[in-house]
Amino acid sequence: MKPSIDQEEIQICSRCIYDERVSAIEFDEDGVCNYCKQIDSLSGEYATGQPEGERELLRIFDKIKRSGKGKKYDCAIGVSGGTDSSYMLYLAKKHGLRPLAVHYDNTWNTSVATQNIRKVLSALDIDLYTHVVDNKEADDLFRSFFLAGVAEIEASTDLALAETIYRAAWKHGIKYVLEGHSFVTEGITPVGRNYFDGRYVKAIHRKFGRMPMRSYPLMTFGRFLWWSVFARIRKIRPFWYLSYNKEEAREFLEKKFDWKYYGGHHLENRMTAFLHGIYAPKKFGMDFRNNALSALVRLGKMPREEAWVSYNQPPAVERDLVEYFRKRLGLSKEKYDEVMSATPKSWTEYPTYKKRFELLRPLFAVLAKANLVPMSFYLKYCFPTKA
Repeated sequence: MKPSIDQEEIQICSRCIYDERVSAIEFDEDGVCNYCKQIDSLSGEYATGQPEGERELLRIFDKIKRSGKGKKYDCAIGVSGGTDSSYMLYLAKKHGLRPLAVHYDNTWNTSVATQNIRKVLSALDIDLYTHVVDNKEADDLFRSFFLAGVAEIEASTDLALAETIYRAAWKHGIKYVLEGHSFVTEGITPVGRNYFDGRYVKAIHRKFGRMPMRSYPLMTFGRFLWWSVFARIRKIRPFWYLSYNKEEAREFLEKKFDWKYYGGHHLENRMTAFLHGIYAPKKFGMDFRNNALSALVRLGKMPREEAWVSYNQPPAVERDLVEYFRKRLGLSKEKYDEVMSATPKSWTEYPTYKKRFELLRPLFAVLAKANLVPMSFYLKYCFPTKA
C-alpha cells in the first residue's frame, strides 16, 4: 500500500508537494515552502487573476499596438505546438494584436507539435518565422551535454529560442515579445539543475563537441545586454496577469483548431520528452512534474494526496525513445549505459555567466521591472545559489 503523504520520511511542503530534495528549498514553522510564498508574492505584485491585473494587461496591450503602428507586426510569440504558446497566439489575436510567430526548430519536434503549429497559425492567419538549426549540429550539442553528465541537456534549445525570438523581433522592428509562461500553473522552476547561459553552452560544446557551431544561434552575454539594454525589446508574460487555466485552454484549442494533445507536459518535442521522462528522473532523481502538480494543489484543483501519488508514478514515455535518442546521437548501448550510471555533474563545474549576473543584480532588477528581462530570470539567476 502506498504510504500517505504525511507518512513519508522526507519533509514535504504542507501546501504543495515540493519536498526537501528541491534545490534551495526552505520551510517555515507551518511547513510551507519558500516557493509557495514566492507564488503568493508574485500573485500580489501582478494582481494575478484580479480586475487590476487584467486592466494592467489591457494597458500593456494598448502600448504594444501603439508601438507597432505602421508596422506589419506589433509583437512576437515563440511557438512550440504546446498548450501555452498555442493559446497565447489566440489571446493575442483576440485582443487585436498582430503577432509574428517564431519557432526554433531543433529538429526533434514530434509530428503532433508540427501539425498543431500549422493548424493554429493557419486558422488565425499568423505568419511564421523559423530558424532551423543543422540537425547534425543540434545533435552534436545534445551529445555534448549528455557526455558532460549535466542535467541541462536541453539548455541549447532554451537559449536558442530566446535568441531566435530576439533576432526575429529586431528584423521586423518589433519591440514586444509575449511569452506563454504562467507561474500559477508552472511555478518558477528552481535553478538547482536547471541552468543555462551562452558561456555554459559554449564551454560544454568546446570540451565535448565534434563539429563547429555555425547554424546555432548562440546568445552571448554581450548579445543579451544588447537585446535588453540597447534594442530594448520587452518581454511580457500575459498569463502572469490573468486567471489562466491550462486544462481549459487545452480543451478550447482542441475544439477551436482541431489541436491535438501530445500526452504530457513538454512532450511535444522528443528531446524534451527524453529529459523529462528518462534522463532527469533516472540519472538525477529529478522529476519536473512536481511543478505542475504543485500548482494544481495550490489552485485547489487536485487534492494534495492525489498529486503526491501521481508524482510517484513513472512518467509517460514514448515507446523506443531511448533507442531513438541513442541512434540519433551515435551512442552505443554501452556508452549510453556508462553515462547514465556515472556520477552526475553540476553546471557549477563549468564556466558560466552566473557570477556576472549576480554582480549586475541592481541593473537586472531595473530591467526586470521594465520588462526588459523576464522577472523569473532576475529571481533565479541574479542571486547566489544555495547548495
